[in-house]
Amino acid sequence: MKLPIVCPSCDHTLNVSQMKCPSCKTEVSGDYELPVLLKLNREEQDFVLNFFLSSGSIKEMAKQAGLSYPTMRNKMDDLITKIDQLKTNNL
Repeated sequence: MKLPIVCPSCDHTLNVSQMKCPSCKTEVSGDYELPVLLKLNREEQDFVLNFFLSSGSIKEMAKQAGLSYPTMRNKMDDLITKIDQLKTNNL
């Protein structure tokens, strides 16, 4: 099951309110914001992971995805803009 990150009623970002240890069953409750990277949708998270796994090479990512370097660079720039906006909203 995927972690929901957006409210199905109003589209605002959800907060974490409870976590549970599967080993000892300890529960931690509160009102915690999701980390910035978890506020990205699944596709964006996969993009960040692939960038990391390709040793930060946009050229390699473009090659693996069958896209041109400029197209991949544009995707990267869009994601950078989104992450900057999410970080600014967290301050």
